[in-house]
Amino acid sequence: MSAPRRQAWSDEQLIADRQEAIRRFRIQRMQEPLEEYLGHFQEARDSVDTLVESTVDLCLLADQASDIIFDKDLIHAFRYLAGPPISIDDLKTLADTNSLTRKTLEQDADLVLRLVDTIRAGLDRERFPWVSENRAPTPTEKEAAIVATAALIATRRTETSRRNEGKKEQEELVHQSLRDIGFVEVPIPTGAILTMAEAPKPGEFTREVILSDRKADVVVGLFDHRIMPIECKVSNSSTNSVKRLNNDAVVKAGAWLHDFGERHIVPAATLSGVYNLKNLRQAQERGLTLFWAHRLSDLIEWIERTR
Repeated sequence: MSAPRRQAWSDEQLIADRQEAIRRFRIQRMQEPLEEYLGHFQEARDSVDTLVESTVDLCLLADQASDIIFDKDLIHAFRYLAGPPISIDDLKTLADTNSLTRKTLEQDADLVLRLVDTIRAGLDRERFPWVSENRAPTPTEKEAAIVATAALIATRRTETSRRNEGKKEQEELVHQSLRDIGFVEVPIPTGAILTMAEAPKPGEFTREVILSDRKADVVVGLFDHRIMPIECKVSNSSTNSVKRLNNDAVVKAGAWLHDFGERHIVPAATLSGVYNLKNLRQAQERGLTLFWAHRLSDLIEWIERTR
């Protein structure tokens, strides 16, 4: 093969690129408009206001349960009454159900009550002290609770939006970089690549697809007939980088290397944001090839060397 097994960076190179990624992350965060957060905040406040008013300051949650559960905005605010907020998956587990569809809820009257009981059991007593004390809230308490809950929802939505948009932008940069050197995007009719015969051919790539039994963001057909699955990762903190890189991309790389063999596959990741040097080292050691979104020329140069 004309290309090395995979790219490996020295500590000095990892440190330099890590610092550059952090510098770019800081600039991006400082330049992001406040309007996005404020927009999410107003939407959340409207939902929390409606939830509090319709349940008479949360004292009649059970009586209004069906209206809450069937409204996508109200059930979102409903989950944030707990401290800490309860995710949809956790709410299903705690309420002992596999589904929260309208059909399931209509067929199981007890489920609606279990959902309400789950939230009431976890109700944040710091934000809503009057509920456990069986009294009406003061105007100040009520306003503070609504604002705090709306802020929690808006913050989470803004963070999720940042991650999703950053990931989409990174994926598009990878796609365009491949097109610039003549690669052609191809569909995978079945939506899954289970064997090398089903993978993109040399000079082809496909976007999000199941590779073996795990989702890959991009799969590239290298010129030497290997394939390169690329995970696009955006991290906003060193702690978050463990989840994004080591607990996700590295685990996928190990599975793909096992399923397809080292002679046939080169798992890679493009990175932007904040990463811990230790985690970067571990990712390389466990078979993941690293490239940085701020210098995708490295990825393209490496691919060109497989001709």
